[in-house]
Amino acid sequence: MSVTRKAVAGAERLVVKVGSSALTTAGSGLDVERLNALVDALAARIAQGSQLVLVSSGAIGAGLAPLALGKRPKDLATQQAAASVGQLQLAHAYAESFGRYALTVGQVLLTSDDVVRRSHYRNAQRTFSRLLALGAVPVVNENDTVATEEIRFGDNDRLAALVAHLIGADALVLLSDVDGLYDGDPRDGATRKIAEVADDSDVEGITVGMSSSGLGTGGMVSKLAAARTAAAAGIPVLLAAASEASRALSTAEVGTAFAAADSRLSARRFWLGYAAGPTGRLQLDDGAVAAVVRRRRSLLAAGITGVSGDFQAGDVVELVDPAQRVVARGVVAFDATELPELIGRSSHELPAEQRREVVHADDLVPLRR
Repeated sequence: MSVTRKAVAGAERLVVKVGSSALTTAGSGLDVERLNALVDALAARIAQGSQLVLVSSGAIGAGLAPLALGKRPKDLATQQAAASVGQLQLAHAYAESFGRYALTVGQVLLTSDDVVRRSHYRNAQRTFSRLLALGAVPVVNENDTVATEEIRFGDNDRLAALVAHLIGADALVLLSDVDGLYDGDPRDGATRKIAEVADDSDVEGITVGMSSSGLGTGGMVSKLAAARTAAAAGIPVLLAAASEASRALSTAEVGTAFAAADSRLSARRFWLGYAAGPTGRLQLDDGAVAAVVRRRRSLLAAGITGVSGDFQAGDVVELVDPAQRVVARGVVAFDATELPELIGRSSHELPAEQRREVVHADDLVPLRR
């Protein structure tokens, strides 16, 4: 067994994410039998002494049948209506199912704002900490009923990765209708399942697509992105089929395992790199990219070639290389209106009051490429 799989199997605190397609069916709504099978596996892991947070999709899917909707609606208002009906059904089903094991469920509904804003982020941390200390099982979902296009996570895979770091999880398990990561379309017999991902080079060049179930918003693209986000932050990840939840949560000898980076990011640096919403971009030359990414230096005005966005000093911005790839994020020290006249200029050429780092190294997080 690999080190990563041992880490997942032995994790004392873990986040488990389950997708809509594993819990609901088009036209029939929530599949209680499959939900109970999932809870059986989760309860067995809790009985072994682990603390567990469940990130569950399925609210919109669960609301389709009661509202006589044949398929997932495309407009936001109808999605919110379906979520308001389905969320109640989903919460009740989990409460009933976990109740078979005398386990109490606590519902936590989050919007992107709750992890993008630092004050909300800390409040969410405290809520999860207290629920787990009290022996409850937090069941998390995006707050689809009130979330707008501007503040949506977009999929619960990303939400699960953010929650995993937020609660200090030892591992993240992503359960879906696919039994792992493939180097192409798994329906094609010529493709190969990737058992272990040690770093980003193991997934370079592979083609992944969206789910064909029509019930969810993620697919393998979002699962791969979530796995890489969590792994880069120091959290081992297992991607497996929901039908194999029992093995995934016991021996972890199924699916695809993503090795964690050597060190875990602090809460603030993780927030900077993966949770905060950037309000602009700074374009860097090759020298600045090398300084920021490889040597972990501060960004100076001399290495900037362009500015875009409407941001204020203290906002989070993306740093991009000459090929427009995002290589880092950081807190900018100047307003967007101030920077154009500074870019490309050495510090000794600037007025004394402007001789400071554009993004200080302490406020900068290089991202894996």
